Amino acid sequence: MTILELKQGIFKENEVTADGIREEFKAKGKLMINVMSSPGSGKTTTLVRTIEHLKGIVRVGVMECDIDASVDAETIEANGGKAIQLHTGGMCHMDAAMTKQGLDAMGIEDVDICFIENVGNLVCPAEFDTGAAINVTILSVPEGDDKPAKYPLVYEVSEVVLINKMDAIEIFDFDVELAKKRILACNPNAKIFCISSKKDEGFEPWIEFLKSRLKEAEAIQHE
Repeated sequence: MTILELKQGIFKENEVTADGIREEFKAKGKLMINVMSSPGSGKTTTLVRTIEHLKGIVRVGVMECDIDASVDAETIEANGGKAIQLHTGGMCHMDAAMTKQGLDAMGIEDVDICFIENVGNLVCPAEFDTGAAINVTILSVPEGDDKPAKYPLVYEVSEVVLINKMDAIEIFDFDVELAKKRILACNPNAKIFCISSKKDEGFEPWIEFLKSRLKEAEAIQHE
């Protein structure tokens, strides 16, 4: 009972902090997006391609979240994005308090869209509200089309699913339609985009989605 009460308290405090972050972004007409996936799914490369497509149109910031190392933040900066590396101290996820610390350190005055590249994990990140307006999950072809059936929560909480590494579809036993069916079973309203971050293919619908949602955020600010 004591453990349960403590857990409830932690989640409640996290929700309050997360709601505060969303209100701040809403007031400023900005957008924050939480990106989740398994390790090696292509999160960083996908963000690099996204930055390239938005260059000169949208200012992008990325909070790179890892247990250790800084290679991903260096990659983002080398490709024109604003970045900060967050070390989670062994934690396998980001939460709203960590997000707030990262935002305070990075600053968002020169950022229109801020991405959280969450820790590579299909379980813990889905359980904690980061304060983002949109959750995105990347499912890569080499992982298999069964991941939405095995790890449903991360797909349930994601508004967008990017099926990445489509350039490898001929090599792996991956059924795109079955994967889509399984994703939609978790979340019937999920938007699914098939991309290849390596070859920069299929990004147009994803980029248009981002532009549309940022425009909505800006419109709400001026109401």
